[in-house]
Amino acid sequence: MIDHLSLVVSDYEKSKAFYAQALAPTGHSRLVELPPRPGAHAGSAGFCHEDGSDFWIGPGVALTPPLHIAFRVPSRAAVDDFHRAALAAGGRDHGAPGLRPQYHPNYYGAYVLDPDGHNIEAVCHEPV
Repeated sequence: MIDHLSLVVSDYEKSKAFYAQALAPTGHSRLVELPPRPGAHAGSAGFCHEDGSDFWIGPGVALTPPLHIAFRVPSRAAVDDFHRAALAAGGRDHGAPGLRPQYHPNYYGAYVLDPDGHNIEAVCHEPV
């Protein structure tokens, strides 16, 4: 299991607002901000989960090609909630909530592109 992940974003404030809203349904809702440290980093925002799997963003030159990052959620309703929240936060639809049987019969996911074009997914592997 991954403990934490850091992503460089081109517009820190826009991405911080996007992820604060989009990730709330995944449980990554506690926002922690670290101030800039000369010679270390330009500041960062962490979206923390009670299980310790944290997602961090920081300002810089966005990665190309964009990444695909999936957040596991406990229910299909949480996938739906993520998709709605991410679109409301300014994300672009990249795959509506639904079953993806090409992966396995219970794979239920939704995809949204973040402000830098990264493919952000919420997925549930549980049967109905």
